[in-house]
Amino acid sequence: MFLISVISIVSVSVIITWTTFRMSEEFFIDKFSITNGRVMTQVKDSIESYNYSVVLASNNILQSGTIRKNLTEEQSNEQQMRAFYEMYQQMKRVKSNVDAYETEIIITGINGMNYATNRPYWPIPDDELIQHTITKNTMDEPKKLMYHFDQRDYQIGDNHFIVASKALMERISGDIYGAMYFSIQESEFRKFYSSYTSEGNNVYILDNNGLIVSSNQTKMIGQKADELLSYALENEGNRSDYLIEKFMGTDQIIFMEYLPSLDMYLFNLIDRKTAIGDLINKKQIVLISMGIVVIALIIVFFISRRITNSLSHLVKQIADASKFDFDKYVSVTGTYETRRIGEAFNSMLDELHDYLEKLVLYQKQKRNAELAALQQQINPHFLYNTLTSIKFMVQQGSKDEAEEIINSLIALLQNTIGNVSETISVEQEINNLKNYVLINQKRYGDRIKVNYLIGPGCMEYHVPKLILQPFIENSFFHGFNHKSEGFINVLVWQENNTLICEVMDNGDGMEMSSTSELPKIKSKRQHFTGIGVKNVHERIQLIYGNQYGVTINSTKGEGTRVKITLPITNK
Repeated sequence: MFLISVISIVSVSVIITWTTFRMSEEFFIDKFSITNGRVMTQVKDSIESYNYSVVLASNNILQSGTIRKNLTEEQSNEQQMRAFYEMYQQMKRVKSNVDAYETEIIITGINGMNYATNRPYWPIPDDELIQHTITKNTMDEPKKLMYHFDQRDYQIGDNHFIVASKALMERISGDIYGAMYFSIQESEFRKFYSSYTSEGNNVYILDNNGLIVSSNQTKMIGQKADELLSYALENEGNRSDYLIEKFMGTDQIIFMEYLPSLDMYLFNLIDRKTAIGDLINKKQIVLISMGIVVIALIIVFFISRRITNSLSHLVKQIADASKFDFDKYVSVTGTYETRRIGEAFNSMLDELHDYLEKLVLYQKQKRNAELAALQQQINPHFLYNTLTSIKFMVQQGSKDEAEEIINSLIALLQNTIGNVSETISVEQEINNLKNYVLINQKRYGDRIKVNYLIGPGCMEYHVPKLILQPFIENSFFHGFNHKSEGFINVLVWQENNTLICEVMDNGDGMEMSSTSELPKIKSKRQHFTGIGVKNVHERIQLIYGNQYGVTINSTKGEGTRVKITLPITNK
């Protein structure tokens, strides 16, 4: 016991210490994420502000009739000079929208005319621009302002370019008459976030293909970062503020934002080790935990010695209980714990005795019910009346009807007397009912119609023998004393793992009491079997349990509905 206590205390201390480290780190990261979230919002706002300026400039270009005319009409040399002057005036006003950023504009027309606000800024030849992937993608989606990363093999120094492009398209006709390009050096674009970066705190902007288009880690620009892209795609439906995952072999705290206007992803990666550093004095916490463990072990040692003596005495008494057939109770002494155990053990003995008495009574009732079911199956009075009816039919010359009744009686006797099984299939039970109904209809007339509705697949399920016949019998001989005719419906269907059998008639009905007891059917005669309504209910509960049985609903003057619930079984 002491050893178990030692292991438990040490284990708990280790878990608590480790949990303290984890919770402290998570608390710091959670608080840090709030601050960093504001930073991400500011960076996103800066980029969105730049995009808004580009959108304003592009709208001005699209709305300019002068620019559209100069890019679509064929022009002579003199007209071209005037056109360049007009373009200069128009583009001077357009460029004022992006003057806050070092961004230059190139526009191209279908008539071959090109214009650039600063041609050397983005050094791409005209013929190469026409064939470039940027132009192809722009023409594929002419209504969309798209951002691209210039991936050409040559650059000026270490500069790369991020280019926004959109097709020049007539609003009404939808005809495309050129394209416009807004280029910004990556080093200028980097200024949107560079003030928020530091050692171990890096920013990456990825396009939707996972290509790094901008970063304070300049060596990474132009490379694929599939890891980061997968994190973004996996986190689309998750609203967590951050992720802790590996990137380039080190644990990183990853913050991400989607930039819808650029169709790109903004990532802020903070080295986990750098961020947390010496946040927690782990050595001091470990020493405190060890001191607590030593004190706890000393206390446990003395307490366990006190408990062990009284517990050993109680164990000896419990071990001897079986020698006295569980009739001898243990003495309730010792510590609080051992006293409670002694009281619980004595209470258990009382419940055990009660259970054994109920079990003996249950087995006795079940045997009595089974015996009654076997002994009271066929009523001699029924046989006498049936044979008398057959004799009368033979005398009257109705040999076919007599033969039909004899065959039904034979089948009925075979399934009741010849079959000693407690359960039979639903098909056999229905056949018994049909034979029983046929005999009664031949004797008393067919003023009462009987219909059978059996659910698919239910014929092979097994039910206790003769559970439906008593209710058909009651309907025949007690349900239509005031009504001259009517019907009885026999329904069998499956609900989940339960088999439902119903016998429903539209006869006289009866008044039901408010109690849950089954109504007693008073009769001086027994027509076929001695198995009554209550007997069927008790048989079902003894065989299958109290959750199954018979319920009856009846309304005087409207009829009676008997519902029998049984478990699904094939034997």
